[in-house]
Amino acid sequence: MDSRTITLLSFGHFDRALLEKISEAVAHEFNCMVTVKEVRLDLTAFFDPSRRQYNGNLLLKEVEAMSLPTSTKTIGLFNVDLFIPILTYIFGQAQLGGPTAIASIYRLSNEKYGMLPDENLVFERFKKEIIHELGHTFKLLHCHSTSCVMHSSTYVEDIDQKEAGFCPKCRNLI
Repeated sequence: MDSRTITLLSFGHFDRALLEKISEAVAHEFNCMVTVKEVRLDLTAFFDPSRRQYNGNLLLKEVEAMSLPTSTKTIGLFNVDLFIPILTYIFGQAQLGGPTAIASIYRLSNEKYGMLPDENLVFERFKKEIIHELGHTFKLLHCHSTSCVMHSSTYVEDIDQKEAGFCPKCRNLI
C-alpha cells in the first residue's frame, strides 16, 4: 500500500455504510490509506440566493483550509446543489494537481430526473465522481476514453457510461 493518505471530509448526513463503501473504493483505486472524518459547517455563507445553489469555488477553498496536514489529498463530500460562475451546476470540482477537491451527491439521484429511486446507482455515480475529482488532484486531465473515470461528465448519463476506474494511460500517470 502506498504511503499516501486520502481524507474524505463528510459535510452532510451521509449513511455510514455509504461512506465506508466509498472509502473502500477510493482506497482500492488509489492503493492508499483512506480516512473518513465527519465535520460540521454552516453553509449559509456559501449559498447564492439568486441561484439557489452553493458556490463550489468557495467550498473548495474552505475544504482546503480544513485539510489535515497528514493527508496527501482531501475531498469534501456534500449533499447540496453546487455551481461555479461559468456553469449551471457541477457534480464536483478539484484543484488540478492541488491538495483538495469537492463532490456532491445532490444531482446524482434518479428522483431529480423523474425516475424511480436506485440507491446502488446513486452510490456508483458518487463513487465515480469522487474518484474523478481526486484524479484531478493527481494532475490527471479529462480523458478521451469514454470508459475511463477521467472522461468528462456533463450529465448523469455521462457518469453512467464510464467505469469507476482509470484507463491504462491514466493509471500510468498516477
